Amino acid sequence: MLVSRFVTSRSTSLSLSSLIPVFSHSISSLPCSNFDESHVLNQLSDLLPIRHTPSIKKTLPAFSSNRNNHLEVNVLDELLTPEHKLRGIFLHKLNGKSAIEKALTSLDVELTVDLVAKVVTNGNLDGTSIVTFFNWAIKQQTVLINNDTYCIIIKALGRRKFFGEMVEMLKEMKNQGVVPNLETLNIVFDSFIRARRISKAIQLFSGLEDYGLRCNTETLNVVLTCLCRRSHVGSASSLLVKMKEKVLFDVTTYNTVIGGWSRFGRVKEVERILKAMVDDGFEANNLTYSYVVECLGRAGRIDEAVEIFQGLEEKRCVLDAEIYNAMILNFIAQGEIDESVKYYERMLNRGCEPNVDTYMRLISAFLKARRVADALEMFDEMLSQGVIVTTGAVTSFLEPLCSYGPPHAALMIYKKARQAGCRISLTAYKLLLMRLSRFGKCGMLLNIWNDMQESGYPSDMQVYEYVINGLCNIGQLENAVLVMEEALEKGFYPSRLICSKLNNKLLGSNKIEIAYSAHFLKEIVKAGLLKINVLSCKSPRSKDRNGT
Repeated sequence: MLVSRFVTSRSTSLSLSSLIPVFSHSISSLPCSNFDESHVLNQLSDLLPIRHTPSIKKTLPAFSSNRNNHLEVNVLDELLTPEHKLRGIFLHKLNGKSAIEKALTSLDVELTVDLVAKVVTNGNLDGTSIVTFFNWAIKQQTVLINNDTYCIIIKALGRRKFFGEMVEMLKEMKNQGVVPNLETLNIVFDSFIRARRISKAIQLFSGLEDYGLRCNTETLNVVLTCLCRRSHVGSASSLLVKMKEKVLFDVTTYNTVIGGWSRFGRVKEVERILKAMVDDGFEANNLTYSYVVECLGRAGRIDEAVEIFQGLEEKRCVLDAEIYNAMILNFIAQGEIDESVKYYERMLNRGCEPNVDTYMRLISAFLKARRVADALEMFDEMLSQGVIVTTGAVTSFLEPLCSYGPPHAALMIYKKARQAGCRISLTAYKLLLMRLSRFGKCGMLLNIWNDMQESGYPSDMQVYEYVINGLCNIGQLENAVLVMEEALEKGFYPSRLICSKLNNKLLGSNKIEIAYSAHFLKEIVKAGLLKINVLSCKSPRSKDRNGT
């Protein structure tokens, strides 16, 4: 057993063997019905010299409901963010909107649009609670009533599939004199289509007049884009035919549907829409040709795609990055990365500037083929061209790099991205911490952890486990204990694997006093991560006195 190997506590000379009679007397004096494990733990807390962290008791203001009930909750108020304070009001199940609004108003928080977004986006509030909070928020002077503000709640409602409340919020916008813009419509249509409610999205499009809008070219393009983005290209084609005599089309209208079919390599459908486009008096542009080339590549007709590309060059057409990107993607899909690099060099020689998609496709292909040196060289070239690296792009580069090989290349990507002013995601930080922990690079790990906290990301249980594991791997057990205690103080209980690893490392390094007197031992026992039968343990000192 773990406790039987402990020698002594840090601040007392009492051994466990001397405490057993005390526990036995305490337990024997209890009635059987009142004896439970919690009493044993309380006795342990009183007798063992374990540092206690005093809790701060604060009482929330009393809020009156219809039944005049008063709520008193003991919380560590200073640990709660404004977001959690506002959302916590709805946990009290107050009766009536007036009681909820009174409770929200009594909170001492500085309300901003960003805070409103955090409250309605995070957590698990229901649709009614989200609407109630938002209606209270827009009554405050610090929150503006405009499209951007309404987009926040409409997106939150749509993401949770509260479609009834979402449509009602559209009507409320009209009542407030706010006309939904194309971004708002994009959120609404995409919410329905993502939930596979295609007919509801099309029905809403047909009744846009009820919300102060019209069925015109711009709104049609929005719904077609949402349908094609979610791979409902057949529905988009049907809507295109249905609206032929009702709405004027433009090049974007046709290109949207052509692009949707090109993703599936449906050459016949692309040819049909392209013919309708030409018959309608529109000429194909570079985006149209890029979709055609991509479609042929996905259909396995790469030679025809090359012929079209060469034909455009022979006609001295000014080709843009989208057409070159389509050819690069085609050869990457065929596994011919070197051929795709030739088209990249070709576009540079023709004076065409690569965009972020060009570099994303090439770097991702290099990383997938484990050509790390080529990927790093292309990443440097991307930064030298002034291309802005997105947060998602950096994360997508780090994911494969943190799955094989040492973390050197991943760290290079990370450092150069930070120097370029790119914001690193929490997922990317966790990937780096995991990889550095596995390789025992604790100096770098602690630096990355510090950078993560400076970027405003809180440490969760995963982060603490990576740090503790890394410190254990290089033998910095005292620091691992400190990190473990910090995690427990914040309410995070690492897994049994990490706890057992740290305990075994401490005992294996003859750091028995640290293991016995560590603050986290009691917390781990309480959490049930380690099972210790205290009454049956005998200390090493008692064994020595018995000559064993």
